[in-house]
Amino acid sequence: MSKFELIMPKMGESVQEATITKWFKKTGDKVEEDEPVLEIATDKVDTEVPSPVEGIVEKVLFKENDVVAVGKVIAVINTEGDATADQAAESDAAGNETEEPSESPDTAEVKEEKSPAKKDYSKASKFYSPLVRSMAEKEKIPLAELEKIEGTGINGRVRKQDILAYIEKKQSGKPVQEKEPSVSAPQPPRVGVQVKPGDEIIEMDRMRRLIADHMVMSKRVSPHVSNFIEADVTSLSIWRDKVKDDFYSREKIKLTFMPVFIEAAAKALKEFPGVNASVDGYKIILRKNINIAIAVALPSGNLIVPVIKNADQKNLLGIAGELNRIAEAARNNKLSPDDIQEGTFTISNFGTFRNLTGTPVINQPQVAILATGTIEKKPAVLETPTGDVIAIRHKMILSLSYDHRAVDGALAGAFLYRLKELLENFDMNRTI
Repeated sequence: MSKFELIMPKMGESVQEATITKWFKKTGDKVEEDEPVLEIATDKVDTEVPSPVEGIVEKVLFKENDVVAVGKVIAVINTEGDATADQAAESDAAGNETEEPSESPDTAEVKEEKSPAKKDYSKASKFYSPLVRSMAEKEKIPLAELEKIEGTGINGRVRKQDILAYIEKKQSGKPVQEKEPSVSAPQPPRVGVQVKPGDEIIEMDRMRRLIADHMVMSKRVSPHVSNFIEADVTSLSIWRDKVKDDFYSREKIKLTFMPVFIEAAAKALKEFPGVNASVDGYKIILRKNINIAIAVALPSGNLIVPVIKNADQKNLLGIAGELNRIAEAARNNKLSPDDIQEGTFTISNFGTFRNLTGTPVINQPQVAILATGTIEKKPAVLETPTGDVIAIRHKMILSLSYDHRAVDGALAGAFLYRLKELLENFDMNRTI
């Protein structure tokens, strides 16, 4: 039978390793295609790793709680059914006794061609099946080019139809979208701390350590600046009070203010694309898609940031439904790798904790993060045809922390003011 190497998948930007938290299969167990083999954890998400093939688990190369680098072989699976000679030769060469992926070619003919894609498969960021490799080699697609293809399989795995779609797109002359740049996390800073009698020492868990590294890296990479603005959201507050009960009865979803914040942010980002961007050296990458990440506090006290993809293309009902789904999945540890990738802008809701606002750290490789504060009733001066009056209004503070390498005060101020306008002019008669 042919042998296939199951590798540690790449789970997101800047993630270089993952911890094996649980094996669902052991040596000798039968596994179906796309059936979970093990569970892994990173600072981004905890998820199951499925088998891309059907077969028998021949070898498990790591134990639970081992930390494994992305791209390393974690298990070897003997497949069942017919396989081509090329596939069998490749798998046999790949299934060596060592933990490192083999660089042996499929056949003598392939070896003579010295295909760069073949030689570099040990450095691939995700698993490529023999069929995909064979198609890539036939079309002379090197690994560097293969890595750009967006896979539609589980955990982003590239499938036959993805290769065919890519070839068709390539032949039509359309450009291939590059992957987001990653930034390596620094080592955690150490300072001398004296422990006093009675002090309690709490070891950071895995997620907290990685969050700490990511935050320190962001502050080192991006010069942070913050702008603040106050918004009168009286119309929005009255509208929500009017529709929330009927909305819950119909959709079984609690209607918070966040879907409106997301909708307004998406509209403002479309008007100010410089805020929906990333920095790569001296290049500013303006993102085509508007994918808004939402900071979610977990019961453990840690934080995770799932993403609402193409938020500008969703209506308010669609945003509310997707927000509810990812928030529930985050709290129940059910987020998929796709749920936490490709964010282009982040919102952190300090109002949840009755805070006026905050200055959150930028979520790399983005260039800005919005903080929304609590909504409070305040006296305010209103201009009327008969003169100024003092009235009770619903007010909140918005803050924008941004990367001064790419965003200047003028752009940040204009974006924040546009967001204020969108919230203040919310239609009280709107249906959802």
